[in-house]
Amino acid sequence: MPKVGIEPTILSEHDFESCASACSATPAGVTQYTTPFSKVKMKLGIIGLPQSGKTTLFNALTRGTTPTHASAGRMEVHTYVVDVPDPRVDKLSAMFKPRKTIYAKVTYADIAGLEGTAQKSGISGTLLNTLAQMDAFIHVVRCFESDNVPHPSGSVDPARDLDAMLNELLLNDLIAVERKLERLIDERRKGGTDKIINERQTALFNRLNEALSANKPLRFVEFNHEEQLELSSFGLLTRKPILTVFNLGEGQSAPEIKTDHPTVALPAKLEAEIAVLPAEDAQVFLQEFGITEPALDRMIRLSYDLLNVQSFFTVGEDEVRAWTTRRGATAQESAGEIHTDLAHGFVRAEVVQYDDLVALGGMTEAKAKGKWRLEGKEYIVKDGDIVHIRSSI
Repeated sequence: MPKVGIEPTILSEHDFESCASACSATPAGVTQYTTPFSKVKMKLGIIGLPQSGKTTLFNALTRGTTPTHASAGRMEVHTYVVDVPDPRVDKLSAMFKPRKTIYAKVTYADIAGLEGTAQKSGISGTLLNTLAQMDAFIHVVRCFESDNVPHPSGSVDPARDLDAMLNELLLNDLIAVERKLERLIDERRKGGTDKIINERQTALFNRLNEALSANKPLRFVEFNHEEQLELSSFGLLTRKPILTVFNLGEGQSAPEIKTDHPTVALPAKLEAEIAVLPAEDAQVFLQEFGITEPALDRMIRLSYDLLNVQSFFTVGEDEVRAWTTRRGATAQESAGEIHTDLAHGFVRAEVVQYDDLVALGGMTEAKAKGKWRLEGKEYIVKDGDIVHIRSSI
């Protein structure tokens, strides 16, 4: 696995259009489908106010020991690529005894620099660029009390802190959209751009402005395919799915706070301490504290739900591997997750479901019982499918 490290600075100017190639996440309920064979990305940014426990959660998810000292508002990012725990991969590896076993990957980024102060100038270019590269956000909200870790605002108030961060993201988008509309007006006045494009973008950004002015995050605004393509070149943060993690103290109950997005409550400090223990010791502590599922397993599952993705597998003597594809993806689109050539040259997909293969004991038995089948390019891949692509390329 890669080592935890500080990401390089990329931008120095505050221009949300400069995030064009980095911003790709789509709002909840809207299909992410920019090109027929665009690959699924799994990069989630852990954000939150200072002293909320972002790095502690990051350590729990990566089994790491990154220092948890306050960044004092500095732009600082740690990233780590995590293997997705999946007992199905283990079982398939035991069956096929391949030379390599490869798990699906999720990248978590611990991002410091947000203050929740909603500056009129918006989020700085370097930080904005980093945020735009994320496919979703995990927002850590502090619930725990600690004399050793004073809250920057002087008191612990989860509802206040939750609103502060969401408002900062929304205000940043509103500022960016207003600036874009000003540029469109200026371009129309000067006559330097295509009139049809200018009118289309003006109509679209007026819709965005209306939603944001009404405090409506853009992930709840419906966009057609053409509009999604248009917006893929803008670093709009409220289009991205978000999961709030209420960071509890030991023995603390989750706060009763209603949100418009998914939430989960867990004690990040305890989870981080357990994560670095040997497996047997970790299991003992999990049972002692009544934790039914380690934070890593739980957050991976929630991350998959947040991004609306699933796993399928390829198997053989050389390699058993888990791949990630969006839920509802066709066989041809999923072939593109393996290699774009397989998608372009797609002929047929050989498919057998994981449960059938395991129950029958192998591929030969699955074929004999009619569980192995040939599917066309429009077949909808299901979670746990074992797929072999026939391609003309």
